[in-house]
Amino acid sequence: MLLGILKESGDQRVAIVPAVAKKMIKAGHAVMVEAGAGVKASFSDESYAEAGAQVVDRDTLKAQANLLVAVNGLPQEELSELKEGQAIVAVFHTRANPTLVEWAKSTNLRAFSLDLIPRTSIAQSMDILSSMASLAGYKAVLVAADTMPGYFPMLMTAAGTIPPAKVLILGAGVAGLQAIATARRLGAVVEAFDVRSAVKQEVESLGAKFVEVEGAQESQAAGGYAVEQTEDYKRKQGELIQAHAIKSDVVITTANIPGREAPKLIEAATVEQMRDGSVIVDLAAGTGGNCVLTEAGQNVEKHGVHLIGKTDFPSEMARDASILFGNNVWNYLQHIMPEGLESLDFSNSITAATYLGQVPEVAAAE
Repeated sequence: MLLGILKESGDQRVAIVPAVAKKMIKAGHAVMVEAGAGVKASFSDESYAEAGAQVVDRDTLKAQANLLVAVNGLPQEELSELKEGQAIVAVFHTRANPTLVEWAKSTNLRAFSLDLIPRTSIAQSMDILSSMASLAGYKAVLVAADTMPGYFPMLMTAAGTIPPAKVLILGAGVAGLQAIATARRLGAVVEAFDVRSAVKQEVESLGAKFVEVEGAQESQAAGGYAVEQTEDYKRKQGELIQAHAIKSDVVITTANIPGREAPKLIEAATVEQMRDGSVIVDLAAGTGGNCVLTEAGQNVEKHGVHLIGKTDFPSEMARDASILFGNNVWNYLQHIMPEGLESLDFSNSITAATYLGQVPEVAAAE
């Protein structure tokens, strides 16, 4: 198989790093990389060449590679240019772009979307969403600490004592747990809220206090994500979150529901009551935001509170994000096409779940 690594547009990450390219070549595949693809992630063209990859221009790569690999999926007009037999693996953000999925099925496009990898035990090593969420949770705390006009840890000096920052984490999934651990390492007092009671022990093991609202609905079928709650629960949840948020110096929100707009957890009235200089980092900004005042992709100040709606935290940590992403992709490719494209098996649940084209009936039947 001839694998082609595409250069990203507007993202500093690269889908495959030189170390992973070397593994692919050792496994018997040939690798091409678009010139400059890894530069912003601190991987030079020379490092790819030393790993055994061929550095080429974009047109050559797209014309010759059997399998294209990217962090972010190509626009529809570029996808329509793929030749028969070519395939592409990337993140197509399918839940936010259902029309692309319908088009892919109608054209039988050979595309595989990494954001559709199921959250199962066997797929953990391929789970790019978890890998990137961990980076986002870590970076969110650092940005909050840099933005907040004060210390995170307690400081005792001859000039007086500064109390530790109070940090509230909403959502204790991968991003939330990483945020908790990072905020604790920086010396903050941390509270965390989640509708999933199963994460309470993890939260407390990291040194945070678990804020709990009784009566939450949970579902194992949600794949580790939160599920939609009743109106009565939302009311009680809102009251409790407001009470804790207005006392916090920093609030980091991470709550997402797959295929739906992010739940609104922080109302404008809550922001108005927070202390001037407080910070809200909304990691759900890309899906509507957990705070009603969040502006996706923007850092704004409202009612004296800093609202950070950045959606590209993993891109800002491009080197390590690319290393993790590349390992996830390699594990995925080894699983769904160990001998190349000809070894694709659509009876494999992970292959079928991530394929954007029309899954053959033999796989659907199983």
